Amino acid sequence: MAQQVNTVEECDTTCPGTEADLNHIRAVMMGGDTAAQMADWFKAFSDPTRIRLIDALLQKELCVHDLTVLLDMGQSAISHQLRFLRNMRIVKRRKQGKTVFYSLDDAHIEQIFLQTRQHISHG
Repeated sequence: MAQQVNTVEECDTTCPGTEADLNHIRAVMMGGDTAAQMADWFKAFSDPTRIRLIDALLQKELCVHDLTVLLDMGQSAISHQLRFLRNMRIVKRRKQGKTVFYSLDDAHIEQIFLQTRQHISHG
């Protein structure tokens, strides 16, 4: 296996910086709270089970039983991951009698998921 060399590009010690207006850039950058929320949101996509759940729900609204069959997992494990995704507003649920159906919360989730898949597939 080839050894990976970690190279870090840095400015020369005499680099005066760019001509960019750094105050303007700083003014339009997101704040720390927003950055933390965004990082938490991306963490929701860091688990392969959650990715597979989102992928299944991208196809169609499904009940918990359907998801357990598709992912070949127990209901408690699926429910735990769905609760996490619901708390992050990535999925939503709808009750019909005793059956709970899940779907993606909105079109933004689908767009982000599909764009990410497209990005990694042409990598």
